[in-house]
Amino acid sequence: MPSLINPAQVLDLAEGKSLLRWLATQGVRPLLVDWGTPSADDRDLSIAGHVERLLMPLLDTLPEPPLLAGYCLGGPMALAAATLRSVRGVALLAAPWRFSGFPAPSRQGLAMLWEQAQPLARQLGLLPVEVLQAGFWQLDPKALVAKYVRFGELDPADDAARDFVSLEDWANDGPPLTYAAGAELIEDFIGADVTGAGTWHVGGRVVDPSALNCPLLDVASRSDRIVPFASAAAIGDRLALAQGHVGMIIGRRAHEALWQPLARWFRDPRST
Repeated sequence: MPSLINPAQVLDLAEGKSLLRWLATQGVRPLLVDWGTPSADDRDLSIAGHVERLLMPLLDTLPEPPLLAGYCLGGPMALAAATLRSVRGVALLAAPWRFSGFPAPSRQGLAMLWEQAQPLARQLGLLPVEVLQAGFWQLDPKALVAKYVRFGELDPADDAARDFVSLEDWANDGPPLTYAAGAELIEDFIGADVTGAGTWHVGGRVVDPSALNCPLLDVASRSDRIVPFASAAAIGDRLALAQGHVGMIIGRRAHEALWQPLARWFRDPRST
């Protein structure tokens, strides 16, 4: 389960850089959720609404309770799904839960962006992904410039250059958020930390990870600038990495650092 922000294909980016294709060779049958592209008619579909109206009917078609893996914002959504349905386990991959763990300047910056964008988003019924991208760029402007400098020094024919373009195409693409999802993300999650405070309701129930009766795996990175280590739910079996938010999924050390431990957990989530 990917985030609502950016397309789903980061989990299946390219040959040799696809977590899902590799898992399929390890005795796991991975299924990827694609949230689709919302229209203005979906303006009232919140993050909780995506779980209630889209994810629950999908899970109900499966022949047995699944293992869920939520990447980034897909993590809280996976926990919500596990609150409403029986599942065999939940793996959180770079997933925020305690939004009070985000640096105050980052939270304030996103609040300011929302204040500026909110009137137009309300009118459109949608929040363009570029608004959130601007917030991500503000996290580390020097690193943003530096990566393009490094790209300019690459041979365009090298695999490294092609990989860079594939990743940037993913990172700078993606559907908009619905107005309700954008408001819930910035006002309720980032602003009020309703998840960390234990007041996020989905399907009429409070989402409380500590109350789930299933194995939990919480994977977080100490070098993640998008989802800080301090924002993780810190529940169940914990795996601390040193890769970045995207690097843990497709980076050079992703196979050793994340893919292999995740496959072992999928095969036997109650073994650790």
